[in-house]
Amino acid sequence: MTITRYCFTCDLKDDDVLIAEYKAHHKNVWPEIIASIKEAGIVDMQIYLSGNRMFMIMECDETFDPVQRAKKDANNPKVQEWEQLMWKYQQAIPWAKPGEKWIALEKIFQL
Repeated sequence: MTITRYCFTCDLKDDDVLIAEYKAHHKNVWPEIIASIKEAGIVDMQIYLSGNRMFMIMECDETFDPVQRAKKDANNPKVQEWEQLMWKYQQAIPWAKPGEKWIALEKIFQL
């Protein structure tokens, strides 16, 4: 099995109460969201936080297609409900395009 790693960044609103709520949501991610992630070919996903900047690392198998995933997620009411909830806490980084949230990181070094 071929695994591809994708890395993204996004900001949380700089508010300690909202950040705590966001963390709490991620201790109990809805089962429908977990199912959607796994169904897309994402075999591992981790989110790290530094201040209010987040970093997401996804490891995906060869079936992962980000365009197809976006289409399926757009038609999944539970995923859309989760995304709306997350916008309460998340904000785009300054260089994001309108409507963009998670921005791909550019790999600049590997040992």
